[in-house]
Amino acid sequence: MEQIVEMIQARDPEQYEFHQAVEEVIETVKPVLDRNPEYRQQAVLERITEPERVVMFRVPWMRDNGQVQVNRGFRVEMNSAIGPYKGGLRFHPSVNLGIIKFLAFEQVFKNSLTTLAMGGGKGGSDFDPKGKSDNEVMRFCQSFMSELYRHIGPNTDVPAGDIGVGAREIGYLFGMYKKLKNEFTGVLTGKSLNWGGSLIRPEATGYGVVYFAAEMLATRGETLEGKTCLVSGSGNVAQYTTEKIIELGGRVVTLSDSSGYIYDEQGVDRERLEYVMELKNIRRGRLSDYIDKYPQAVYTPVDPALDYNPLWNHDAACAFPSATQNEINDKDAANMLSNGVYLVSEGANMPSTPEAVDQFIDAKILYGPGKAANAGGVAVSGLEMAQNSMRLAWPREEVDSRLKHIMESIHRTCIDAAGSYGAEGNYLAGANIAGFVKVVNAMLDQGLV
Repeated sequence: MEQIVEMIQARDPEQYEFHQAVEEVIETVKPVLDRNPEYRQQAVLERITEPERVVMFRVPWMRDNGQVQVNRGFRVEMNSAIGPYKGGLRFHPSVNLGIIKFLAFEQVFKNSLTTLAMGGGKGGSDFDPKGKSDNEVMRFCQSFMSELYRHIGPNTDVPAGDIGVGAREIGYLFGMYKKLKNEFTGVLTGKSLNWGGSLIRPEATGYGVVYFAAEMLATRGETLEGKTCLVSGSGNVAQYTTEKIIELGGRVVTLSDSSGYIYDEQGVDRERLEYVMELKNIRRGRLSDYIDKYPQAVYTPVDPALDYNPLWNHDAACAFPSATQNEINDKDAANMLSNGVYLVSEGANMPSTPEAVDQFIDAKILYGPGKAANAGGVAVSGLEMAQNSMRLAWPREEVDSRLKHIMESIHRTCIDAAGSYGAEGNYLAGANIAGFVKVVNAMLDQGLV
């Protein structure tokens, strides 16, 4: 197993996030390999860590002033053993092949846990939609899709949104796909309601993260009622995580963006959350404007000199990291534990470094890894695919009920898998083992392909 890790690192030395994701999975599934020697004989680790297909392409587009710019586009189709590739598109300057591979690799196990028939993939571009006009974003999306359309389809690969890709971008991407293919089909999820989208899809990841947290608390006979919660981010996941926490009686005191974070001791109530949604979704402003409306809150700008994030240094019981990968380091984890945090439910993908995860597991807190806790988004994407196939739309209550049931099922699956391999209470081990076994068994059933 060490040789496999070394081989992956030597082959792609710059892909640090991908290495991190692979090492985490390999470390936790060792007992599975020991119990099933045929897995080693069939080289399942080597196969599952290598994408089935990687597409990289240039995306030329024109600014409003006539200047042509060129970005890179990516789609990593990681594994299709249990269904068509499924995973979001991320538009952000940090995007590179290593980050897309890490996200696609995580997506394989996340999708497996949902119980729905979806493989794993991920894509995106180093394009930054911030500061761009609607027409510039449209031209970029149309250029991006003019290449991507060759590689996707409702039974092949079904992208969705991610960071920087919301309803606006999905609309432009879908419109170009429809024009190029001359067909109206469920090739993208996260669509607007009046042309094939699903109710609860925007809320799904955030709601699911909180449903998973509620299931973890229930194992100790507790609920979210009255608990102080730290939430990072202020995008889609953070917004709907906050909304569901409020609904279940918790109190959110922090939100953040790339410039800094706010601490509101009174709590972000429904009125304050509506303001944040208007600020971020409509005005596309910065979170620093929050204190102009609610001066009792404190805004702290990002300080590059600090080797920890002060957002995680407040008294709280629960934490919901919902911004980006590796936002919680070892010092942040130590601060969280010393300030009373005993539940972490990850809304972002791999937001905790390995050193932070080790502290959470050693402290035996309730730690829900992203591949399990934030699977609600892709779960409802799968439900959107089902609705598209049947040409119908389920009511809000039905979709929410199905989402809650799926998150309860994922929680139970993690608990059972961890217990089967002597890792009782370790949700990370349970999620990795359950997802791994399901995908690997499907791969072996289908032969050496």
